[in-house]
Amino acid sequence: MTTQVEILQFLHFNPLSNRLEIAAALSDTPNERTLKRMIVNAVQRGDIVVAGKGKATRYSLSAQAQLMMPLNIDTYFLKEIDERKVQESFNFDLVCNILPRVVLFTDDELQRLNTAHQRFIANMQTLSDVEYRKEMERLGVDLSWKSSQIEGNTYSLLETERLLREKQTASGKTKDEAVMLLNHKDALDFVLDNPDYLKEISIRRIEDIHSILTKELGIGGGIRTRHVGIIGTNYRPLDNEFQIREALEDSCVLINGKENIFEKALLTLVLLSYIQPFADGNKRTARITSNAILLAWGYCPLSFRTVDSVDYKKAMLLFYEQNNIAAFKQIFIEQYEFATKNYF
Repeated sequence: MTTQVEILQFLHFNPLSNRLEIAAALSDTPNERTLKRMIVNAVQRGDIVVAGKGKATRYSLSAQAQLMMPLNIDTYFLKEIDERKVQESFNFDLVCNILPRVVLFTDDELQRLNTAHQRFIANMQTLSDVEYRKEMERLGVDLSWKSSQIEGNTYSLLETERLLREKQTASGKTKDEAVMLLNHKDALDFVLDNPDYLKEISIRRIEDIHSILTKELGIGGGIRTRHVGIIGTNYRPLDNEFQIREALEDSCVLINGKENIFEKALLTLVLLSYIQPFADGNKRTARITSNAILLAWGYCPLSFRTVDSVDYKKAMLLFYEQNNIAAFKQIFIEQYEFATKNYF
């Protein structure tokens, strides 16, 4: 870990610290002049904000750095749920003021994504419509399996393939597990049959995707009207229907206003999960809606096949609790690269 990252990580958990406190926390403390220069450079980059003057000077993270800086996810989760200092309520400022002004991907990250996208475009030019649909079916099996596994579904990948292609259920599994997987296939088929449906995102279209994913699962439709808890965190999503709709509307405006397609897809993934607009099925809806946006704009969808379910949940919890997107962004980049290398 570089000294600059250490400084930011220390200020993340210790806002309004002075320079001596910062220096004492570093594993390899630079000389005073070098540390001053590092802090000044971080202020100029917009990563650190300054309060006070002279001996009363204190430093804190900017909202941008809070969102983007890398946090050690393993170290973070060494603390139990009640020991972690978290943002317990929904942050409207994040959606309305911070995210609209932030470029989510660095130049190097965009180069990785664009290189992968060009590989996808080149591969697509060699495929017939039949071959494209066949590859999409293969990706859809992987996506249905992994998306459901993240939610606790116990079907294996091979059992999922048999169910989706042959309608053969696996022994020892519940009916709801099979329905969840079949609903994923129906949702993906709907997106493929209506390729422009999510070019512009809206509350109604998000609700449409949710209704397909949750049919016959005993989950109430529409925006929820009561509190919902999330296992593993003290973050509490909004529990007022009108505020939930407001947060969704603000998120739709934000996502539609972004020019970069990768930013649209990433924001959809994290914000729909963060808002938790439905009684259940929120992360499933986020994954399919995000993929629908990628497909609508001619980009490769993600299967998430190689994501560890625990890592996915931890990255999502980090966004809930700290409004930090770094860990989840890395999952997104890696999965886009994986998809363009292994499908089509």
